[in-house]
This record gives sequence, C-alpha cells and structure tokens, in this order.
Amino acid sequence: MFHSIRTAMDKVGIAVTSLCAIHCIMLPVLLPVLPLLGLTSTHNHAFERIILLITMVLGFITLFAGFHRYHRKLYPFYSLFVGGFIYWQKDLLGPEYEHYVLIVGASFVVLAHILNLRLCNQCHSCEDH
Repeated sequence: MFHSIRTAMDKVGIAVTSLCAIHCIMLPVLLPVLPLLGLTSTHNHAFERIILLITMVLGFITLFAGFHRYHRKLYPFYSLFVGGFIYWQKDLLGPEYEHYVLIVGASFVVLAHILNLRLCNQCHSCEDH
C-alpha cells in the first residue's frame, strides 16, 4: 500500500511540475486574450512562488519516503533542489530567457521524481514493504 501511495505522489509531482511549467510558458501567449474573457489578474509572482514551494515540499516528502524505505540514494534530492533553485531564479536572466530557465528547472524536478520511481521499483531487497 505504501508503495502505491509513494508512486502516486511521484506521478502527481511530475504532473504538477509539468503543468506549472506549461502554465508559465503559455502565459505570454494567452495574456492578450485573457481580458477578452474578463480575466484581469493573471500574472502573480507571489502565487508562482507559493506553488513552487508547495511543489518542493511535496517533492521532498515523496523523495524522502523512497529514500527512507527503499533505495537510500541521494541524487534524486540533488535533482529536486537544483531544479527548484533554477526555477526560483527564472527572472535572473531577463524575460527573453525565462522560458528556457523554466524548462531546465522543471526538467530537473521531473527528473527527480522519475529517478525516485525507478530506484524504488528496482529495489529488490525491499519488496516486502
């Protein structure tokens, strides 16, 4: 049962990170259309930071569960934190590079979850958990 919950959490982490990256990438394309739909508040940096922090906390919990019960490997954590740091710094290089920074950061976060899934699924000594 624990294995299926942890697997589901990894899959949710992948989905949420991917959707967040798609949202950030598509926002400039959709921005001119939103007032036509009656939406005015569209780009809130505080909201983005809160979602990123929630994603990082959930990612840490998921990775820790896999680390503690299954694989004892640290490199998924490295990928998660590098991705979160890069994602947090998306504005550092200016708006023209923001999308590239988002893609790189989100890729590292998704990679962390994929690594965790693979490591947990490969752990044959822990199959009774």
